[in-house]
Amino acid sequence: MSKTKQDRGEIYVFIQAILLIALFFGPTDLFGKPETIYYPLWLAGRALFYIGLGIALWAAIALGPNLTPMPKPKRNGELIQTGIYKLVRHPIYFGVIVLSFGWAATLQSWYTLAVAIVLLIFFDLKSRKEEEWLLEKFPSYQDYQRRTKKLIPLIY
Repeated sequence: MSKTKQDRGEIYVFIQAILLIALFFGPTDLFGKPETIYYPLWLAGRALFYIGLGIALWAAIALGPNLTPMPKPKRNGELIQTGIYKLVRHPIYFGVIVLSFGWAATLQSWYTLAVAIVLLIFFDLKSRKEEEWLLEKFPSYQDYQRRTKKLIPLIY
């Protein structure tokens, strides 16, 4: 049986790459940019960027050999529910969301803020498909869903 591009979620990875390129390399003044940078917001944005980066890296390391760029879990993968995965089911996505909003605050650009919002919505949609696959693979995933928030610890 041949694999299609949707068998492992390659389209999601492609869209995610496009959104991240748009975030970091897109035009920062498309919807207007303040003439002066508000320093406290810039400082908060830098902090959020590095906190988000740290969360995403911590989550990736915690996955160990289960880490894959595809949303479909590896055939021989295990369900990780400890460490940061006890706080949120998709901590890599959470970290990228935090760093995206941090980047938007750093640049103080409406365009970058809009892309960060689109990334948040995209990760919610991507995680829905990923969770379908996780439910198929791991019978205990449904219980994990009940007790752990999806994208933002303690909130959502």
